[in-house]
Amino acid sequence: MLQETTAAAGGTNAAQALNNMGFEHLIQEMTSTPGGYVVSWVVLITLVVMSALSWYWTVINFIRNMRLKSHADRVTATFWDTSNAQDAIRLMEEQPRNEPFSKIALDAAQAAAHHQRSEGASGLAESLNRSEFVDRALRQAVTRESSKLQAGMTVLATVGATAPFVGLLGTVWGIYGALIRIGQSGEASIGAVAGPVGEALIMTALGLFVAIPAVLAYNFFNRTNSATNARFDTFAHDLHDFFATGSRVR
Repeated sequence: MLQETTAAAGGTNAAQALNNMGFEHLIQEMTSTPGGYVVSWVVLITLVVMSALSWYWTVINFIRNMRLKSHADRVTATFWDTSNAQDAIRLMEEQPRNEPFSKIALDAAQAAAHHQRSEGASGLAESLNRSEFVDRALRQAVTRESSKLQAGMTVLATVGATAPFVGLLGTVWGIYGALIRIGQSGEASIGAVAGPVGEALIMTALGLFVAIPAVLAYNFFNRTNSATNARFDTFAHDLHDFFATGSRVR
């Protein structure tokens, strides 16, 4: 009978210890004694904010990349398939404001038109020929549109790199506080140790939960942006040939 009672008590303690290791119990402890969990609250709020920011930029960049990908072929084909240059420029002006390929084409057209107007009227045509002037405008346009693709990438990289360490800070501080409480109580049973240590380890798990999607999103968008920048360069080279020589070099 004594052995059964001891076994039952041990099972109860183990079940209680397992229950104390959950996230729900951690929130209850932090809510009931907020003063003793200041660092844990700071870590938790920081991780929530980092997660919200990373998911925001993940969604924004995904929508932007899908929209850009769906419009790129249509815009470039519209420009090259239009027989008249003036009509092609007019069609580019009708594109949405956030469409990058049309803006690159318009910058090249404006540079070529400005250089043509300056011939004989100023020293611009003498100091820079049409090819150099259009090339300069295209470089600036490509750089501008490429920089727009980087929006949110710094946030994703920062979250992916720092979130695990933020969670680890919460774990280290939680274990430190748990050891102090255990030392003060003088009880070192599995029920007394498992709960506080388990609560502390949750912070590391939360840090990884925040960091992993951010890292995956950063790598995906970094690769997608590289492909888009390559398309910018290809389109810009064709535009340069077209506005510098009057025909597209294939």
